[in-house]
Amino acid sequence: MLKKSSLVLWGAALFIAWNGLLLLFLWSRPASPGEGDRLTAEVIRLAQDAETELERQKELLRQIHRYSGLWGGRRRGVQITPKPPPPPPSPAPPRLTDPASTVLPVLVMACDRSTVRRCLDKLIRYRPSAQRFPIIVSQDCGHAETARVIASYGDAVAHIRQPDLSDIPVPAEHRKFQGYYKIARHYRWALGQVFRTFRYRAAIVVEDDLEVAPDFFEYFQAAFPLLLADRSLWCVSAWNDNGKEQMVDVGQAELLYRTDFFPGLGWLLLAELWDELEPKWPRAFWDDWMRQPEQRRDRSCVRPEVSRTMTFGRKGVSHGQFFDQYLKFIKLNDRFVPFTQLDLSYLKKEEYERSFLPKVYAAPEVRVEELQGNRRRELGAVRLQYSGRDSFKAFAKALGLMDDLKSGVPRAGYRGIVSFVYRGRRVYLAPPSDWTAPRPPKTRSPSPRAPALWKKLRLSQKKNPKLLPTASFCGLVRGSSVIRKGFGVHGAAVAALQEGCEVHLLALLEEWGLCALHAKRSAVQTADVRLVRCLQVKRG
Repeated sequence: MLKKSSLVLWGAALFIAWNGLLLLFLWSRPASPGEGDRLTAEVIRLAQDAETELERQKELLRQIHRYSGLWGGRRRGVQITPKPPPPPPSPAPPRLTDPASTVLPVLVMACDRSTVRRCLDKLIRYRPSAQRFPIIVSQDCGHAETARVIASYGDAVAHIRQPDLSDIPVPAEHRKFQGYYKIARHYRWALGQVFRTFRYRAAIVVEDDLEVAPDFFEYFQAAFPLLLADRSLWCVSAWNDNGKEQMVDVGQAELLYRTDFFPGLGWLLLAELWDELEPKWPRAFWDDWMRQPEQRRDRSCVRPEVSRTMTFGRKGVSHGQFFDQYLKFIKLNDRFVPFTQLDLSYLKKEEYERSFLPKVYAAPEVRVEELQGNRRRELGAVRLQYSGRDSFKAFAKALGLMDDLKSGVPRAGYRGIVSFVYRGRRVYLAPPSDWTAPRPPKTRSPSPRAPALWKKLRLSQKKNPKLLPTASFCGLVRGSSVIRKGFGVHGAAVAALQEGCEVHLLALLEEWGLCALHAKRSAVQTADVRLVRCLQVKRG
């Protein structure tokens, strides 16, 4: 073995001597005109090759010495365990040296929509740098067609797959919500991959049914340093829940707001937030869970005047909830705004409240009838004041806003204030200036002496209500003069008509009840019916 090591040493010495002679020969050779640069490059290349070969020979020599010692120990009867080579150091998490150079991956949550191509095409088209904004597509469901679409992008995207596709045990009353449990499981796994496996500093989360605006990446790139600097912020969202085209000022596409409502639908979060949320991540309904006070902890998000995302996914786990009434009308920004060149310090909490709140409460107060009648136009921006949950819902429904509240917070609202455009002028739907966030109402179970109607309403939350008797409705439809002789009505068509009538009737009852509550009455009157009819006519 020693002879073998000596041979290796002699071989290494001869190799070095040969390369030295070669270099000496090349340097002593007279250079012809025009060959100087080429000769220099060739010499450098040969020197680099020689250095690489020398390192390889040194490594081989070290291995020979190590194993020769092992062989000698075994011959002497001593068992020696060779030391394994030291493991390569694990990559350190990216340090935040310069926010402008921090990598912001885009995590696309996909399942069984092959239309994910529409989302990915726009992301790849608008991203300014593949290195700065890598795209990671996390797929659940195991849908083969969607997987083929994602694979067709090759190295342009990273495709990861959620390994656990099994059903999740859920309570009996939540069987129809199995999809929401799987979505929460997928989010937990995918965000864990981004922040634990890939160890990114932050991430932009979008879903496979979102289309992005041309300045989508510019917006998040500019807002990222703000999210780092202001600890009263916990996310940046590209979505405006009340972003219908007629309710936003497209001429002020650069305008941004703070909001207490978690919007989602294209949002940026930091790794520190995931460290906080991961241990208590919910089993289902993760977005509503994010809106609870225990998670929000008086922190806000940033949202735009004009949305930088738009959803095209009507069908999904939520069965198109809000899509036909609100979501499909959201205006997607089509004008590039250079956010990185703008000063966004006005969104920091102290500065924002110093400027935004006085501007809202300095605006003249008007009544909802004056807004709907387009009166007092000379006032410019105006304020419509509500006193509580019921009056907010009544005003929001009358003006075309999303009227639901989550944990007492209105959509797109900050300190209860919702800013929007109505008939071409700025309107602030605002509570009194001494407003405090209301606690979500507690749901009480009915007592044994509760009215029968209350029990029916509680039961209707678990199954579809049948307001109209099926037999009577079938007789009404088949006996209608619209149905000509010789034509029948299929049972499925009758069921669809009945369901549509019940939905319309429920909506009318809700609007009548809101009008009665606004008038501080406990019973619906004819005036409420007339007011709802008048509002429907004015809304078109």
